[in-house]
Amino acid sequence: MGYVFTIDIEDWFQVENLRGVYPLKSWPSCELKIENNVKILLELFAKYNIKATFFVLGWIAEKVPHLVREIQGYGHEVASHGYWHELIYKQSLKKFAEDVEKSKKILEDITGEEIKGYRAPSFTINNEAINILYEKGYIYDSSYCATPLNRKYGKLDLRNTEKKNGIYIFQNGFYEIPVSTVKFLNIQIPTGGAYFRIFPYYLFKYKFKSLNNNSNNELVVFYIHPWEIDPDQPKVKGISFIKKFKHYTNLKKNLNKLEKLIKEFSFISIKEYLKLNNFLI
Repeated sequence: MGYVFTIDIEDWFQVENLRGVYPLKSWPSCELKIENNVKILLELFAKYNIKATFFVLGWIAEKVPHLVREIQGYGHEVASHGYWHELIYKQSLKKFAEDVEKSKKILEDITGEEIKGYRAPSFTINNEAINILYEKGYIYDSSYCATPLNRKYGKLDLRNTEKKNGIYIFQNGFYEIPVSTVKFLNIQIPTGGAYFRIFPYYLFKYKFKSLNNNSNNELVVFYIHPWEIDPDQPKVKGISFIKKFKHYTNLKKNLNKLEKLIKEFSFISIKEYLKLNNFLI
């Protein structure tokens, strides 16, 4: 049994839904709000003795390396979210390889520790990317999310993998740790992000409690972004109603909802979970 908490460390202007308004070249002129939001989460986790995996964007790590060290100092796992937050299928394989290698090196230089995990921007993982991650020295990915609700999400061929505790093990020993989903009206809803903000709390509580009756010892992976607890972030104009709905719905309520979740369930990091369950890491 295991509850895993993950955070994608990107700032409000780096979200894919806002990319049309904030292209990469605009980032240096945007207000950074990441530090305050991450510190709120760190204090909340410390209050309830929660450990988590922070997938940190390389661009952010370069801007605020002290924040990465603070995350590490609280005992959390630091992992990679790439450097530029570009969707994998929009990059060449060479560019993707350079992106994940650069991010890994930046984070290792800051933490002094090996970076073992990766999460793709907007979960846009594929098998070719998995091979590159393995070649670049990563041990696991946590990007696969089996839901039809977002066409951008990646797909993986997992037919030749072994499955243990809900984790897929490729033949080369690389791990895929899927983001969990919960069924609602016959649709699989991811456990986290906008879905956690928009859908009723009881859905997620049900998914987490179902572990108690799960003889397969499968883990549940939850995710969130720091900007999702910040109702004071800039209100962006020029985006569609759907994008606005996904980005801004229930920002004011989300921190309290999140605290309710971590009061009820004891979370650990991916790295901790792998060690406790005898995976090679």
